[in-house]
Amino acid sequence: MHTRRTHRRTRTGSTRFRAALLAAALLATACSAGGTSTSAGSPAARAVGSTEAATAALTPLPQATPSELAPYYEQKLAWRDCGVPGFQCATMKAPLDYAKPGEGDVRLAVARKKATGPGKRLGSLLVNPGGPGGSAIGYLQQYAGIGYPAKVRAQYDMVAVDPRGVARSEPVECLDGPEMDAYTQTDVTPDDAGETDELVDAYKEFAEGCGADAPKLLRHVSTLEAARDMDVLRAVLGDEKLTYVGASYGTFLGATYAGLFPDRTGRLVLDGAMDPSLPARRLNLEQTEGFETAFQSFAKDCVRQPDCPLGDKNTAPDQVGKNLKSFFDDLDAKPLPAGDADGRKLTESLATTGVIAAMYDEGAWQQLRESLTSAIKEKDGAGLLILSDSYYEREADGGYSNLMFANAAVNCLDLPAAFSSPDEVRDALPEFEKASPVFGEGLAWSSLNCAYWPVKPTGEPHRIEAAGATPIVVVGTTRDPATPYRWAEALSDQLASGHLLTYEGDGHTAYGRGSTCVDSAINTYLLRGTAPEDGKRCS
Repeated sequence: MHTRRTHRRTRTGSTRFRAALLAAALLATACSAGGTSTSAGSPAARAVGSTEAATAALTPLPQATPSELAPYYEQKLAWRDCGVPGFQCATMKAPLDYAKPGEGDVRLAVARKKATGPGKRLGSLLVNPGGPGGSAIGYLQQYAGIGYPAKVRAQYDMVAVDPRGVARSEPVECLDGPEMDAYTQTDVTPDDAGETDELVDAYKEFAEGCGADAPKLLRHVSTLEAARDMDVLRAVLGDEKLTYVGASYGTFLGATYAGLFPDRTGRLVLDGAMDPSLPARRLNLEQTEGFETAFQSFAKDCVRQPDCPLGDKNTAPDQVGKNLKSFFDDLDAKPLPAGDADGRKLTESLATTGVIAAMYDEGAWQQLRESLTSAIKEKDGAGLLILSDSYYEREADGGYSNLMFANAAVNCLDLPAAFSSPDEVRDALPEFEKASPVFGEGLAWSSLNCAYWPVKPTGEPHRIEAAGATPIVVVGTTRDPATPYRWAEALSDQLASGHLLTYEGDGHTAYGRGSTCVDSAINTYLLRGTAPEDGKRCS
């Protein structure tokens, strides 16, 4: 799902909740990530079925840097004040098209906070919060640069680059604020042909807006290209190898880097891992299962609390889900007032998004109970609307960040669409509703958006082996909603030097979320280079 992390308490709840939202893989627009360009570095060509995992592996790039890329690798960054105390910013150039580096550049925003010392400086630590579409610079300035362990920040320059098309790096734009309001309220559980047509029209309008805004850039925002940009940054920063912490989709970005440049891969932490071998439909289906797992954990906890609006201690977890689904159905027929300045009401789609947002961190469960209580018992949708707005990164003035736009742009380029028509979605509904009786229908229809994308995908599912790379730490949380635990198992198995670190718990990602065991293992790896034993488990 999506990403925004701050270090302070905000209207959407605790720091941990905001941290979890930052490490998300936006499911509402496409919720798929994977694939690669058909240019250098692509896996051997092999067609895969709609649910079949790929067996072809990502091919490393030649170790020698091509002469035509030398100007990029040898550029000097002009660091300046960011306007945020302690941070510096710069702009880096990368070729728009690595296959044709002479045909234009893309300008990428970079930020850093220099190592605070004392102790030996270990180089640069690049961070990415996921998305795709999350601002790495926002994450650095609001969380990583001030919230990562002091020992890590003392020995590393903390660095971030907004990937191409994201935030400060030539952002893709698709719809204005009022248009996005309408888009987020579109019914994603159509009951008839008319509502289906409305949903398809919304996806088409969204896609056309993106295509009109950035017709050239839209063809060059793939994960493979963003990973190549990270290697340019590594060289410009003067590091022989890349040290990196990536969360959620950021794990796919980091793993792609390792697959392309195993000889330049240093200490990589991939937290909340994705499985690059899966096609979009299967990714979406397994993520749907992940949200059901997380919801069942919430349901069991909810009925033990005195303020649970979905049942009591005598209510079975599956009945909690039925009660929530009934509430969604009521909203589908009659949205609730939410006290919104722009006149928005709480629709079924917005309420579903609000509930999904709270699945990212058990620290948000109390807020979710309170919001559901207000909506169900008091007919006040304000609380759930706040959760939904946080998920979509809607600002108080009615504007939106470009998170949702970049998310679709990357996902729809990285993999062929999960579905090509409404009929295909209808055929798949039983499978998705079995995976999650509460969320399955909506998440299946939400997977249709890439069918109308104005640019053809350049990627395909593939394995990433990164043979020759130093040990890579892959972190999985057993009840992670957005990146199911099995994905971490799969990625660690694919990587020749993968070390799986398991957190037995709830929420999305594990580093910095309260487990001393997890944090200690990752800190030791970052500071000393000693990876945790493969298969280590924490709780």
